[in-house]
Amino acid sequence: MLLKFFLNPGNSAYLRGLETEFGESSNSIRLELNRLEGADMLTSKIQGNRKLFKVNQTHPLYGEINAIVKKYFGLDVIVEWIAKRLGNLKAVYLTGDIAQGKDSGLIDLILIGQVDQPYLLKLIDKAEKMIKRKIRYLIYTEEEFKNNYEQKDQLLLMWNAKA
Repeated sequence: MLLKFFLNPGNSAYLRGLETEFGESSNSIRLELNRLEGADMLTSKIQGNRKLFKVNQTHPLYGEINAIVKKYFGLDVIVEWIAKRLGNLKAVYLTGDIAQGKDSGLIDLILIGQVDQPYLLKLIDKAEKMIKRKIRYLIYTEEEFKNNYEQKDQLLLMWNAKA
């Protein structure tokens, strides 16, 4: 459950939504959410008659937990390989199931900028063997991405040239 929150800290969830997503009883999920909230790792607020949970990004361990989750998925390896070797790359986004905190064994990336595609294929082949997951990608110019990509709310920024 922590994966959903710590991989994409913008995510928030209600108890009933987590119950459906994980196929667990609401009582067991409630207990875990209460423990995490008690440890100040999650925050909550009441919306109507529901309690909305969200990761506490100001928690002293947030950065470390986020890094561990990314390492679990192998994302740190992918992003470093891509960002350092592919030319005039502006940004790397994660999308798909894994951006929502679900481990489907498939990693979907969106690359923004000018990319050496033959070299990218070699890097992806190496990364897939290292992390034991399949990787799919789309490449957009900055202009194409800005004007045409409609699901920006489903993206998780993993790297950008300004960082």
